[in-house]
Amino acid sequence: MSQKLLIVDDEPHIRMLIEQTLEELEDEDVDFLTADNGETALEIICTEKPKLVFLDVMMPKMNGMEVCRKVKKELAVDGTYIILLTAKGQELDKQKGLEVGADLYMTKPFDPEALLKKAKEVLGLE
Repeated sequence: MSQKLLIVDDEPHIRMLIEQTLEELEDEDVDFLTADNGETALEIICTEKPKLVFLDVMMPKMNGMEVCRKVKKELAVDGTYIILLTAKGQELDKQKGLEVGADLYMTKPFDPEALLKKAKEVLGLE
């Protein structure tokens, strides 16, 4: 059975870059889903139940912090690992991200090797 991975970013080139970084996972039967805003991301998380979500923080309609809080605290969606992936690298931002329930907080620009390694780990493909 395939696993689902959701990439959420309002910048098309960032979504494409993350997809390219993780493309070898497609050989491992991982389906990629994408969203360009927080509202769409929340809908996809609730309906598709992806195992892993790379979630940008600064987005239109609903920011990544709000999406994460809703998924983790309000809806208590089980089995979804959320990585906040953002340009906001301040310690305070990181703390806020973890407070709203993020499993991990990574900053952009990201290290492609680290991103792929973490995705494999979360999806149990190591």
